[in-house]
Amino acid sequence: MKKYILPLLILVFINNINAQKKDAYIIYNNKGKKVTYAQMLKSMSAADIALFGEQHNCAIAHWLQLETIKDLYSKRKLTLGAEMVEADNQTQLDLYLNGKINQKAFDTTARLWPNYATDYAPLVNFAKDSHLVFVATNIPRKFANQVMKRGFQTLDSLTPQQKTWMAPLPMAYDSTLPGYIKIVEMMGGHGGSNMPKAQATKDATMAYFTLKNYVSGNLFVHFNGAFHSDNHEGILWYLKKDKPNLKYITISTVTQQDIYKLEKENIGKADFIICVDEDMTNTY
Repeated sequence: MKKYILPLLILVFINNINAQKKDAYIIYNNKGKKVTYAQMLKSMSAADIALFGEQHNCAIAHWLQLETIKDLYSKRKLTLGAEMVEADNQTQLDLYLNGKINQKAFDTTARLWPNYATDYAPLVNFAKDSHLVFVATNIPRKFANQVMKRGFQTLDSLTPQQKTWMAPLPMAYDSTLPGYIKIVEMMGGHGGSNMPKAQATKDATMAYFTLKNYVSGNLFVHFNGAFHSDNHEGILWYLKKDKPNLKYITISTVTQQDIYKLEKENIGKADFIICVDEDMTNTY
């Protein structure tokens, strides 16, 4: 009987240790298997374009975005881009990156998100310090809002200059993509068919400026809301449509009450899924 006591005590001890374990996040692959940060980094390093999908207020996602580009910088030549800066602010962004204006001037002249200082400035400043290209990839919000109200045709009346801040017209659009169908369902039918069209203008434009600034041999890391690339749709649909032979990697960020097993609805959302404890403090 005594020979069974020691193994039993060891098992109890291990279970107690696991019960006390408090990970802030766990990374999974697309099949829901736990993987390491090093494995995710290796896959990103082997890609041409990586779409890093975040929850906009997730501190863990923002921290990992910064850590990944720091670590990738030693392995690959990088180009960075982000949803969070709109294409008509590229001039101001370039002036800041090149030291022609300071942070205060950049804050004043560009339309920066309210959480820019805490969540995105570290990425931009890393690019500045490392002399990297950082691309403002998103369509100006006012034009996406116009599409939400009146459809794609409203873009035809824009000036030639304004049209340079978005994907070329007419923009391709597939209303049967599950992500766009889900938008309509989430809105309960309110907003009609124009709501997903507005989303598509963002996806198409982010893909367009990513490919326009992609340099062969470089890894282009793009930061965007996870919904823009989840389930290999959105931005990725446009990227693959225009450049199917490039190697793409997608990352998504999700929150769960229990992070030690990926929930069924989150399996397959991306090549890598960062599962964050839902009690994690948010940035806003």
